[in-house]
Amino acid sequence: MSKQAAFLVVSATLSALTFLGFSPAFGEESEQKIVPLWSDGAPNAIGSEPKDSPNITIHIVKSEQPTGALVICPGGGYGGLAMDHEGRQICEWANRMGLTAILCDYRHRGKGYGHPAPLHDAQRAIRMARANAKLWNIDPTKIGIIGFSAGGHLVSTVITQFDAGDKDASDPVSKESSRPDFAILCYPVISMGSSFTHRGSEVNLLGKNANQETLEKFASERNVRTDTPPTFLMHTSEDKAVPPQNSLVFYQAMVAKNIPGELHIYQKGTHGIGLGKSIPGTSDWPLACQRWLHQLGMVKQPSP
Repeated sequence: MSKQAAFLVVSATLSALTFLGFSPAFGEESEQKIVPLWSDGAPNAIGSEPKDSPNITIHIVKSEQPTGALVICPGGGYGGLAMDHEGRQICEWANRMGLTAILCDYRHRGKGYGHPAPLHDAQRAIRMARANAKLWNIDPTKIGIIGFSAGGHLVSTVITQFDAGDKDASDPVSKESSRPDFAILCYPVISMGSSFTHRGSEVNLLGKNANQETLEKFASERNVRTDTPPTFLMHTSEDKAVPPQNSLVFYQAMVAKNIPGELHIYQKGTHGIGLGKSIPGTSDWPLACQRWLHQLGMVKQPSP
């Protein structure tokens, strides 16, 4: 039996998580484990080193009832990953809201990979959350995804290019849908081949000479669907690396397709601010996002 199959057939309560190898994380409110995304090797892997083996770190919230979950995709221009302020700190924030956090260490150009590896890895993280919902005490109807900068572009691709899963697959994870139930885009790269494209992310993902058809396929504002999940967007006016036009055009596309969501463009803050803790005004965005998630029925109401 494969490692992944073992995850799916084990019926476990939270009291059994320590037995399964979970260790304390972020105090007594969550426990964590690192799990490979692909137990039998990632698709299109170019080697067998750690960089060729993407994984997720699961921070499970202790709760008597199933909780929502948040898959986290840090940014880094598709050439690296900002695993602290756009990763671990976001896990802590998700746990404080009562969401199990799933930090995705996806493949990128810094590891030798362009498209389709990042998308395959992020979609797999969503599928794994659903496939292991009982084991990880997750409500399979409350699985969301958040991305920052290029990670935001990855998430925007996930929510415009998802599928229902392969019901005939022998792998139980592959049977699951890759559509998240909600999405959060933080100062995201969105457009490709435009005047406000983040060229570094475009080249790292698609190469230097991507044709027009490919650029349009990954210009996410062009691909919003009528079943794209509800989406929250956050950006700042002072962001010169990834201009706020990226969030604007995506939100406009959402409005055109009647996709519910919110767009918050704050005045202060350069690119890559994470939670923006020390930035007056902009530091409100995590609370604004929690209020929105509460409206969706995903998290508890924030304290006054």
